[in-house]
Amino acid sequence: MSNGIRVAALEDIPEGEGITIDKSVTGTADDIALLRDTDGSVWALDDTCTHEDASLAEGWVENGYVECPLHASRFCLKSGEVQNLPATKSACPHRVEVRDGEVYLFPNETP
Repeated sequence: MSNGIRVAALEDIPEGEGITIDKSVTGTADDIALLRDTDGSVWALDDTCTHEDASLAEGWVENGYVECPLHASRFCLKSGEVQNLPATKSACPHRVEVRDGEVYLFPNETP
């Protein structure tokens, strides 16, 4: 079992915001959005909104959801499930672990 990829320090991700991890680092088809909820938990979804070409890392993170900055589609941080239109397809989630203030990503592993 992999130990994951160290992608950020927890302090690099402000609560209620996200950062983008480039696909060249993760080996995934899309960049990954690391999203820190208002409760301090960290989640990872494919970065590109499933509706249009917008970065979910640039969206609003609150109460278990991220809202796309372009057309306000919302996605569940835990499952990637789309919550409202205009998006109709869920975002792909990835497993994340926080250890000793460091964030580790497990690309393509379900949380």
